[in-house]
Amino acid sequence: MDGNFVVGGIDLSRMDPGDYQPRILVVDDEQDELAHVCEVVSNLGYTPIPAKDGVEALEKLSAGPIDAIVTDLMMPRMDGFEFLTSMLERGDLTPAIVLTAFGSIDRAISIVHDLRAFWYLEKPVRQMVLGTLLERALQQRQLMRDTDGLRQQLSYEGFLGDLYGRSAPMQQIFAQIRQVAPSTASVLITGESGTGKELVAAAIHKLSPRSTRPFVAINCAALPESLMESELFGNEKGAFTGAANRRAGCFEQANQGTLLLDEIGEMPLAMQAKLLRVLQESTIRRLGGEREIAVDVRVLAATNRLVHHSGDRAMREDLYYRLNVFQIALPPLRERKDDIAGLVQIIIRQLNDRHSYRITEVDPRTHTALMEHSWPGNIRELRNVIERAAILAQSGPLLPEHLPKTFQNSSAPVPPAPAPAANTGKLALEPGKPLHELEKAYVRITFEAMKRDRAKTAEALGISVRTLHTRLTEIAEDEAKAAAAGAGATSNNNH
Repeated sequence: MDGNFVVGGIDLSRMDPGDYQPRILVVDDEQDELAHVCEVVSNLGYTPIPAKDGVEALEKLSAGPIDAIVTDLMMPRMDGFEFLTSMLERGDLTPAIVLTAFGSIDRAISIVHDLRAFWYLEKPVRQMVLGTLLERALQQRQLMRDTDGLRQQLSYEGFLGDLYGRSAPMQQIFAQIRQVAPSTASVLITGESGTGKELVAAAIHKLSPRSTRPFVAINCAALPESLMESELFGNEKGAFTGAANRRAGCFEQANQGTLLLDEIGEMPLAMQAKLLRVLQESTIRRLGGEREIAVDVRVLAATNRLVHHSGDRAMREDLYYRLNVFQIALPPLRERKDDIAGLVQIIIRQLNDRHSYRITEVDPRTHTALMEHSWPGNIRELRNVIERAAILAQSGPLLPEHLPKTFQNSSAPVPPAPAPAANTGKLALEPGKPLHELEKAYVRITFEAMKRDRAKTAEALGISVRTLHTRLTEIAEDEAKAAAAGAGATSNNNH
């Protein structure tokens, strides 16, 4: 048999193994019969993977995921019996349908019984019959996967919804989630970027009486100010240019459910006033609308920095108190490094399932490098690092050379801290000094320490680039006012 195998004008030997369709391994040494069964499988909407005997079939099983098998019995080199025996010995329980010619039904039944094959089917193969058997075989395969996935999940401790954490800080977070979930209280979720604030919100929703109702999340930092009111409260047809139809906003979409306002600190102050009214009155008015609409929504809010009501113009004091009925502060990954090994295993399993990788373990040296890293990007950074390593490795262990270059030193680098205040002369910790002045001074010296790189400064401070831009603008305005005042004083003295 040559390298190409064409059925219905499709070169099956060149099909992408990652195509999303159930993949059926078809094994037969007779070219015409193999082509016929592959065509039937293709007509049923599945992807046929042809093999001419048991030896080639085992190679195809090792090359990529297979959802079900249709195999002949009598073949050279390795027949169907030897092929299925070999599968059983290696622990592969992929359901197999055995094809048998007239006169060998007894042997086929024996194979089904002894080798746990799914079923047997007499030749010639009829599409309707094979379709029914394949459908049931695929259902069995999915059940096996679900059961295996459940076993794997239950083998880990420290799961709450999509959150994982066996460390003491995360166990405390889980306890807080369980406590607040049954109530209707607003929750303010704080934590650095990449710590999993949206997952916490989703867990609260799933454990609440509203779990069967909608969970809607909106990122306030990603919305232009001109569109934010429409996104939150909806709009009537013709309310603004481009509003061709009436549209329900996030509050209406989340009615009787839960709404997460992510990066709430990035919401403009004018919009915060409108939001506060909605929270107090439990009614919204669509943009361009004339009537109030009652809504029943539990509001959760998240921010990547601790929002303080005093001296921080990023959030109104009254809105802060309204949202901060119960606060959950997520620890950064550097404070819960005991969870890194478990998180890495979870990420690897997900990548193996999604991309058919065969990553088996993490090399001890790789684990050491991961543990020594400071993780400024938290779990999001960890996921990206492991995914990059998996792309390079594909199979076997994750080695140190699969990590980014910054991880391949004897110890992972730690970002340099800003110079101490005593050395800068710019930040004096005077008792009674307003917090917002200290914050601006710290932003300024960090910006200079990072050589005026906005992205690095925002990452070091744990805030978004947009928030940093706002702070730097405020600092520039203050300095301009101070300069103008100084110039005025000088002019008065000259007179």
